[in-house]
Amino acid sequence: MDPTLIRCERRGAGRPMIMLHGLGDRRQCWRSVSADLLREYEVVCVDLPGFGSSPAPEPDEPYDVHSLTTAVQEFCALHGFERPHVVGNSLGGAIALELGVRGVAGSVTVFSPIGFSDALARLGMRAAGGAARLVGHVPLRVKERLADTAAARALARAVLRGNPASPQARETRFAVRGLEPGSPFIRMVPRVAAYSFEARPIACPVTIAWGDRDRTLLPTSAIAAHLRVPHARMVSLIGCGHIPMVDDPVSVTEQIRWTCRAADRVVFS
Repeated sequence: MDPTLIRCERRGAGRPMIMLHGLGDRRQCWRSVSADLLREYEVVCVDLPGFGSSPAPEPDEPYDVHSLTTAVQEFCALHGFERPHVVGNSLGGAIALELGVRGVAGSVTVFSPIGFSDALARLGMRAAGGAARLVGHVPLRVKERLADTAAARALARAVLRGNPASPQARETRFAVRGLEPGSPFIRMVPRVAAYSFEARPIACPVTIAWGDRDRTLLPTSAIAAHLRVPHARMVSLIGCGHIPMVDDPVSVTEQIRWTCRAADRVVFS
């Protein structure tokens, strides 16, 4: 993966902060959070390869958590981001932790990272990946109509939002444009299901936060996360689902700021 092709949005000034989205998402998911951090940090919201405006790797190139971690590491080196704070959600959370293991990150704050699910949950992910591959062969106009049905929208709210009944959740729906044969989403799902974070030292402050209403990666996964990253500060985000930046951006911002300031105290002391 060519790091020069990774697209991002850079705003603010100060120590760099890299923000990494989840599977199928894009950099704009951080806007409600990043706006409050611009006075303290240079916030860099990244489109991971294959999502948003960043092109996917070629079909014969490696495309998994570890190759994405390498791509983001090379992106940081390319732009001179030395020991940046790294923030991630879901897939982006795993990449952030791996960057911490490699010594690239100055701090790591993650929300519902992949890599800590039990065998049954990973089996469910593989089944979902198989279903997504089947849906990929359905014409786009049909998928769009199905995604807009009341049942599909209700399921999307239940899976993705902490409070499915809230007014803010009303417009939630599954994105279906990425469900095409050979698409980045289809390619990555089995890699996500197979990935497991291995316990290794991370020599920087780490916060692992989980929404207590996460129905995509269950909050019980936080137990495995605590065992494998024992020095991490563990946080439960009350009322939040799998994408807490949408459910409670204020709390998400507070957790990011806490971790960053812990690292900044070490740097400047």
